[in-house]
Amino acid sequence: MAQKRLQPDVYDISGFSWETIVKHSAMAALLFFLAFFVSISAGAEEAQKESARKPIIGVNCDVNGDKPRLIGLSALYLQALKNSGAIAVLLPPMPEEDLNRVLKTLDGVMMIGGADYPPSLYGQKTDAKTEIMDEERWRFDILLAKTVVEKTKLPFLGICAGCQALNISRGGSLVQDIPTKFPEMKVAHASKEGWQKGFNKHEVRFAKLTKLKSIYGIDSLNVPTSHHQCVDRTGDEMAVAATTDDGVVEAIEMKGERFVVGVQWHPERDFSANRDLFKKFVSAANNNAESQGKAGIKSEGETASLQRRFSAE
Repeated sequence: MAQKRLQPDVYDISGFSWETIVKHSAMAALLFFLAFFVSISAGAEEAQKESARKPIIGVNCDVNGDKPRLIGLSALYLQALKNSGAIAVLLPPMPEEDLNRVLKTLDGVMMIGGADYPPSLYGQKTDAKTEIMDEERWRFDILLAKTVVEKTKLPFLGICAGCQALNISRGGSLVQDIPTKFPEMKVAHASKEGWQKGFNKHEVRFAKLTKLKSIYGIDSLNVPTSHHQCVDRTGDEMAVAATTDDGVVEAIEMKGERFVVGVQWHPERDFSANRDLFKKFVSAANNNAESQGKAGIKSEGETASLQRRFSAE
């Protein structure tokens, strides 16, 4: 009768040579590294696919100074787009022919806040409290808004001055100074130190049957704001989408299904409350990319894609 073993089995390697042991060890190490690199490659491929699904949004810039001349914008605009699943690229002032070329590489356009546009653009003389922005910027801004709306199908989101540029480009006009035109108003549209020095918060009410009402799903919202001008006469195909209790226009949008929206407040300064606005804008940009046959073009890398699309023209 076989004696019961009291100790666990052990491997007897006496029959293996050191060469065999080293060979098997090397094979195991090779298999480990192969698995590791396959895992890394799969992760990179997934990241590339995720990047390919992100629409590219062009954002205009502020222009200031002379020596040195500065071009830039608040990082909050870019962060809001990033948080909403988009890739932001800056659009400094450029000639019309360059703009037409660049717009073919984009999936949407967002315009930011800033100083005032020349009232001559909408048939008025300049009031004392109007502070006109840099000429290079305002000329490009109006060109950008007009070109995007009239010559492309790109979704458009205008914030503060971007909302005003949209309305001007459609033939509309502005109130040059809200406190001057509405001396009895009770809503503070900017801080007591002035619209360029701080922000205030007030409520806006969404008009029924508008894109904004559908996006936010509520009747009103408390928003961060800093402006002394607003839309007066709406431009062609534009409709009022939100107002304050004192009757000031706080948002406009293009009639129909296309996403062309301008808000007078600063949604980037309260992203959590305005997340749905940015998400809807980015979603519209994604849908536009797919409808234009751009979906998947970015899969080989954003930079290579842009170079390829430029050289193809």
